[in-house]
Amino acid sequence: MREGLYAKLLKKLGIYQEGKLDMGFLSLVLILLSVGLVMLFSASYAYCHARFNDSYHFILRQAIFAVIGVVLMMAISRIDCRIYRKASGLIYIVSVLLLIVVLALPPMVSGMDYKRWIVVGPISFQPSEIAKFAIILLFSHLIAKYNKLMVKFKFVVILLSLLALVCGLVVVETHLSATVLILFIGVVLMIVGGLAVKYILMGLGVAASAVILFIVTGLVDYASSRITYWLDPWADASGKGYQTIQSLLAIGSGELLGRGIGQSRQKYSWLPEPHNDFIFAIVCEELGLIGAMVIIILFCLLVWRGFTIAMHSPDKFSALMSVGLTFQVALQAALNIMVVTNTIPNTGISLPFFSYGGTALIILLCEMGIVLSISRSSNIEKV
Repeated sequence: MREGLYAKLLKKLGIYQEGKLDMGFLSLVLILLSVGLVMLFSASYAYCHARFNDSYHFILRQAIFAVIGVVLMMAISRIDCRIYRKASGLIYIVSVLLLIVVLALPPMVSGMDYKRWIVVGPISFQPSEIAKFAIILLFSHLIAKYNKLMVKFKFVVILLSLLALVCGLVVVETHLSATVLILFIGVVLMIVGGLAVKYILMGLGVAASAVILFIVTGLVDYASSRITYWLDPWADASGKGYQTIQSLLAIGSGELLGRGIGQSRQKYSWLPEPHNDFIFAIVCEELGLIGAMVIIILFCLLVWRGFTIAMHSPDKFSALMSVGLTFQVALQAALNIMVVTNTIPNTGISLPFFSYGGTALIILLCEMGIVLSISRSSNIEKV
């Protein structure tokens, strides 16, 4: 469909977003996506050749998903993001139901004993990905609509209850990284929305108490064991500490300038998940410290641009949406890099734009399309 016809359709529906999109934000998204595809192919071809006898098995699929995602991103950038407010409650309910469904079904991914995925034919996705967006959308809507109530204890309890329901279901999935992401996204939106300082301090106290309770009682034993092997991965060098050790070896061998693209040694059956959660270790090995720092700077620029768009948004809902979606990318990238470098325990979190996962990539690019839509309506100077 030509852009003219698409624009006419959106105008007829009353959801067309006028204005020029932020080229700085768009350029950063496309650069990170392009570099991510290159590094995904470099990190995955040895694994794919050994397992599928096809070195292009992952990259071809990811490239197709990337094209679909970019097309959807540009299409969504023309839709007034405020239209999503009407569906915020419904999307939240659907996300909760999907989280319940995934717990009720047996594990759908072979070789995994935890329940995180729903598989429908050739399509597989994690309901937690939808839950992240649902929290951002619902909280942005509620905080923008009832902003004066952010100083009221009852309203804060309602928001925390909505957040706790989702986080609780994700915890039961034994998906600690997604739980942390969703929790922090919700809390940050509440703080940006005007949450009183006393409630922030109370929340920190409750969160700290909950973590201590979970660890002491063994309710999240899988998390406490990860902390043990985070502090000393060499305590089980051939078992639970193996992945971390191999990641550190990859990072260290990259030195300042790296071995060169395609020259990684750790991806040859040494480092588990080189195409997914630990792809940044391959980035460090092949591009070195300088290359890794360039990628980190690109992420920082993307976050800065996203927050700038939020600061110039025409209304509070749009501003909160831009903050939430941008912060999600920032926190996920930061947590992944900290896991790979053993700064924090292994939480099994992917690197945005880089890690393999078609459905997750499409969702991410659609979310970036919403930020671009907000940029069209902002009064920020376009570059």
